[in-house]
Amino acid sequence: MRYRSLLLFILGAVLNNIALAGSADYVYTPTVEAGEREFDVKYGSAKQADGTEEQVISAGGGYGVSEFWFTEVYLKREIAQGISNLTIGEWENKFQLTETGKYAVDVGLLTEFEAPLSDSNEPYEFKFGALLQREYGKVQLNGNLLFERKFGHGAGAPTEIGYQWQAKYRWQPTLEFGAQGIGELGKWDEWEHDDQAHRMGPAVFGKVALGNHQYIKYNSALLFGVSTGAPAHTFRFQAEYEF
Repeated sequence: MRYRSLLLFILGAVLNNIALAGSADYVYTPTVEAGEREFDVKYGSAKQADGTEEQVISAGGGYGVSEFWFTEVYLKREIAQGISNLTIGEWENKFQLTETGKYAVDVGLLTEFEAPLSDSNEPYEFKFGALLQREYGKVQLNGNLLFERKFGHGAGAPTEIGYQWQAKYRWQPTLEFGAQGIGELGKWDEWEHDDQAHRMGPAVFGKVALGNHQYIKYNSALLFGVSTGAPAHTFRFQAEYEF
């Protein structure tokens, strides 16, 4: 209980003090555990080529409804050009479509709905896509293909496509290491090469046991822009309290 109270205190503090969508994005995995409950904090900071910096922090809670469905809700706070706003409410659902390890590739499905909270002129956003995972001994590989569509007020853009990939080596439970990559390709049927944003870089992961089936999980990455449309570098961090 003391760990839960401490995490709730941290969540409230960061949402009141910190805060662009994308810089805190993490790599989704397809696995789901029934009955799992978690509190989650994500932070991201992206520095553009012109020196401007954008930050986002989100906090939320999730629950493993069944062996194949995990659902989670978030609040996001953004800071851009010194202006901070609690801007987005998010509902994320992850569905595990295959039994873990039964086939060559584990397959999942993601759906994510975002709603503006502070500006009624901003559009809503829906994201969905396939989540893939393959393991070779201590090596875990992930690849995700995601589609994003805005709708409602001010939404005129078509569906856009993005991707994520991750490779990690399970050195030991408390410290794993590897690399991550996240990119946006633009319109799904007409890729705009000049505006594409591709980022990649080293990452670390870990899981710390607290006893009584409680854990702290973390992952963090420093991603470097490898295309003209990407930030020069992005730092992202995620911590979860599972119980």
